[in-house]
Amino acid sequence: MPQIRQHSARVALVTGGASGIGRCVSEGLALAHGARVYVLDKDSTAATAVANGINAAGGRARPLIVDLADGPGLRQALPSLTAEFGAPDILINNAGMAAMIPAVECPLDHWQLTMAVNVTAPMLLMQHALPHMRQKGWGRIINVASTSGLRAGTGRMAYGTSKAALIAMTRQFAIEVADWGVTVNAIAPGPVDTPMVQAHHSSATRSLYGDMVPMRRYGRPEEIADGIFFMASDQASFITGHTLSIDGGFIAAGVLLPDLFDQRSAAAPTAALV
Repeated sequence: MPQIRQHSARVALVTGGASGIGRCVSEGLALAHGARVYVLDKDSTAATAVANGINAAGGRARPLIVDLADGPGLRQALPSLTAEFGAPDILINNAGMAAMIPAVECPLDHWQLTMAVNVTAPMLLMQHALPHMRQKGWGRIINVASTSGLRAGTGRMAYGTSKAALIAMTRQFAIEVADWGVTVNAIAPGPVDTPMVQAHHSSATRSLYGDMVPMRRYGRPEEIADGIFFMASDQASFITGHTLSIDGGFIAAGVLLPDLFDQRSAAAPTAALV
């Protein structure tokens, strides 16, 4: 596992840190890498449980109960919220929201809420963390985007657009802070067995992804977390403005016909499909 420099001064903030990918990242940063971790989530019970579990295992964590949809409230609260451990050296913008809605029916309130959580909140958190990172001459920001931000998908009008915006914003911040010793990168998970995906993916959707993903399965939260740990490590010090797809080959695949060669008749060559 890539090592984040072991140092008691390292502070990490993980949004959506109480479940799925975020929980794996919170626990890994605290227990494997020795960072003090803010577990930020709107679910107070889950965030407290994760933080208590980390502390009981010998790590250091504090739950932060925040509704990321409230931009003005978040901006105002951040200095006091991060006073205990100090501003983060490592920021993981993992929290997100999604719903499957046809583009022509996407309600304005859903659009605005999705943008507030998936785009505006990460921007505000980066603006809060970056002056501290600049002063220290070291920082790692990883924004959890999605393959939906790289290619369109049915029903992902607000979600896909927000993740594309997050990827663009990652590059924008990256080039403006590159000489501060701070890297800003994104990861783009494909289908992953997280609570949010389980809530929105029907059995038919899961079967469809099984056909579209070359590895023929959903990813595990731990596999996505490992990519985040690498981006947050010293080994990734010359990588910035990059989006890493962790997707079982989903983005790489075009026309994917897993059984094509099994079904081909030896006497009838297969025509090219475009």
